[in-house]
Amino acid sequence: MITMAAPLKKNIEVITAKRAGFCFGVKRAVDIAFKAAKKSTGVYTLGPIIHNPQVVEQLKEEGVLPIDSIDDRRIKTLIIRTHGVPREITEELANKRYEIIDATCPFVKKAQQYAKLLKDDGYQVVIIGDREHPEVKGLMSYAGNDVVIVRGDNKLPKLKSRVGVVVQTTQPVNILTKFISDAVQHVIELKVFNTICNSTGLRLKDTRGIAKELDLIVVVGGKNSANTTQLANLCFSLGIQTHHIETSLELREEWFSDVHKVGITAGASTPDWIIKEVERSIRDIGGRG
Repeated sequence: MITMAAPLKKNIEVITAKRAGFCFGVKRAVDIAFKAAKKSTGVYTLGPIIHNPQVVEQLKEEGVLPIDSIDDRRIKTLIIRTHGVPREITEELANKRYEIIDATCPFVKKAQQYAKLLKDDGYQVVIIGDREHPEVKGLMSYAGNDVVIVRGDNKLPKLKSRVGVVVQTTQPVNILTKFISDAVQHVIELKVFNTICNSTGLRLKDTRGIAKELDLIVVVGGKNSANTTQLANLCFSLGIQTHHIETSLELREEWFSDVHKVGITAGASTPDWIIKEVERSIRDIGGRG
């Protein structure tokens, strides 16, 4: 489903994907951080709370700063970001005397629990996702020493006879289905927990749905956001003129000179005010001339 904005003066129509912007887990974490800022000073997040630089800057203005060490003496309150943390850090935090607020996305938390369950049941755990992503780093700590990380473009690695699967919550479902199709030919027992967040799939579906109508699409969100990058990659793969931006300041008038329909989609960590700002700026561009 889509939300349609009014046509521009140059007869450019703007179509914004309905599911653009904050998902449940991100909204929850950001709300937690702003509420914590109102209650006390010395509030920090362990790493950026979400992958959106503009929101991180907003929180800094409210006195909530990202930090890399759990041993910093300035900490009075520490917020665990949406992506979660490795198990070892959770255990270390149990001995700290400052306040700890866990803003880990509930879907990420569930994936951690499933990874541990599979390991405890004797499965070799496979995590489908990006090894360098903080969510995956956290999952690895629950999955055992023989954990295997699989990306969508990887060849099937050598696996043991009993394999259990969890997925980075922002991965597209086709990556999971491809792995299952390949793995069943090589293992005796395969147990799969589909830990992909439903919001990710719906966002991709919405974007694909509007993309076929468009001459150009603007993907709004952090350049370091996995799910926003997936949206951009999807649009590129569909052969549509695609621009991935973080804010309206990156828009260029020449992009819109020969287009009639423009789409906007946004990642799960993109706040609504940035999306609306992009919509307004496109209307301003379309109104000139």
